Amino acid sequence: MNDNELIILTTSAEDAGTRLDAYISAAIEDLSRNYAQQIIEDGCVCINGAVETSKKRKVKAGEEIAVDFPQPKDLEVKAENIPLDIVYEDDDVIVVNKPRGMVVHPSPGNYDGTLVNAIMYHCGDSLSSINGVIRPGIVHRIDKDTSGLLMIAKNNRAHESLAAQLKDHSCTRVYTALVYDNIKEDEITINKPIGRDEKNRLRRAVGGSNMKDAVTHIKIEKRYGKYTLVTARLETGRTHQIRVHMSYIKHPLVGDTTYGPKKQSFNVDGQLLHAGVLGFVHPGTGKYMEFSSELPKYFTDVLAKLD
Repeated sequence: MNDNELIILTTSAEDAGTRLDAYISAAIEDLSRNYAQQIIEDGCVCINGAVETSKKRKVKAGEEIAVDFPQPKDLEVKAENIPLDIVYEDDDVIVVNKPRGMVVHPSPGNYDGTLVNAIMYHCGDSLSSINGVIRPGIVHRIDKDTSGLLMIAKNNRAHESLAAQLKDHSCTRVYTALVYDNIKEDEITINKPIGRDEKNRLRRAVGGSNMKDAVTHIKIEKRYGKYTLVTARLETGRTHQIRVHMSYIKHPLVGDTTYGPKKQSFNVDGQLLHAGVLGFVHPGTGKYMEFSSELPKYFTDVLAKLD
């Protein structure tokens, strides 16, 4: 999403009853709820052709919602002294263990408290500039409510090398997830293209519009009867890939109300998904490096209840 553009949304039956500000912030990637409220109050949102300025207005199924973003403003991303869990660092790369709840990079209406703000404070000017002022150093990202390992480039040469490895699928990226129901097979490969869900802009879907190849390799780690602990190795890296693929095979992630049941079994805030293993060839030395991160406490607390 960029400023100075018109986005048309069509609500589904599942969206009915959702507050307008919550619907817009969820439907448009990287848009904060505060910014959604601001543009509604500024008269930038129309429902079925009529301007709507109430952020609390509940949407109905089948409504056309037009969001006309204002003219872009100069964006200044500021360094912030936010603690970082740095797993590895040298002159070329940093590997960071991102906590659940932290957004990777700023977006309109969500300019602070992100991983980028934190690494700018830590690194100063020593970050790649390929992705511009909003995403310095960012080679890939994980969802706000997904925890785990990310690699960050400290210069453009390193960025180009890491990006190329992502493109040719030579990086190692393994996630741990808790999913619903018992999976009978010990290993599964899901090879289904993913695009934007044509009925619900909040979601991605197998098929959908502008679909791209997506491959996820699933391995069963432990069965809990009504739940299964799995590791998922990404061959490709599409938005919400693991969440979409697991939902497609009828085993959505616990905590994922977007692709799974609205009523959750545990009091968790977001999907139980952790990027636990990250491996790549170092841009400078040419040697393969691999890092691991233990499951966070909120995840292990759920597993302890199942044992």
